[in-house]
Amino acid sequence: MARYADTLLSDGERIALRTRQHWLSTIVDGRVPWAIFLAAIVLLVLRVQLPGSEAVANVLGYLVLVLLVVSLAMLARLYWSWYAQDYLVTTRRVLKVEGIFNKKSADSSLEKINDAVLEQNLFGRIFGYGDLEILTAAETSVDRYRMLDNAPHFKRVMLDQKHALESDMASMPSPPMRAPVAAAPTVRVMTSEEVSKALGDLAGLRDRGAITADDYEAKKQELLARL
Repeated sequence: MARYADTLLSDGERIALRTRQHWLSTIVDGRVPWAIFLAAIVLLVLRVQLPGSEAVANVLGYLVLVLLVVSLAMLARLYWSWYAQDYLVTTRRVLKVEGIFNKKSADSSLEKINDAVLEQNLFGRIFGYGDLEILTAAETSVDRYRMLDNAPHFKRVMLDQKHALESDMASMPSPPMRAPVAAAPTVRVMTSEEVSKALGDLAGLRDRGAITADDYEAKKQELLARL
């Protein structure tokens, strides 16, 4: 069965890396349910070890049962949400998908990514997680991947795919250049004497019937425009 993130891929887009948050994020984000679970265990031990009336034991038993059910339900939802995560590096973008039933997706095109800032504390280097902040060409953060599993490898794959995409775009043939538009012919400016002589010649041609009166008027206007 295909995961939800797979349905968001476009034609020809391939997954280079699929990961999610480190499993320790479920402990960091699940402090409350884990605390309730540990409290239930402590109460269970007290109920068994400490002497007391049957009524007190029954109250502690019911309290332990409620705390266990609540904490386990919260932990089950937390781990289901963690399993539903998909952090992808594809041949075109970086894609983050979160949510169990209500899905939330965010992506960044590889050609718009300028760099990624990786932060790893001591525990992150020991257990193999880190925070990755993706930057655009304007040095603006577009997304942050917190407690990302094997964050250095994620960053390397992302930058490798970005380089491959830019190389493919550079090798594409450029569109043909348009032919230059021919410059309009320069009209020579004539002196008044030249115009008068030309008009006299045209009048003679008109009088002999070599050109029509309309042709004479058109040529006359053209000659006058050269003054």
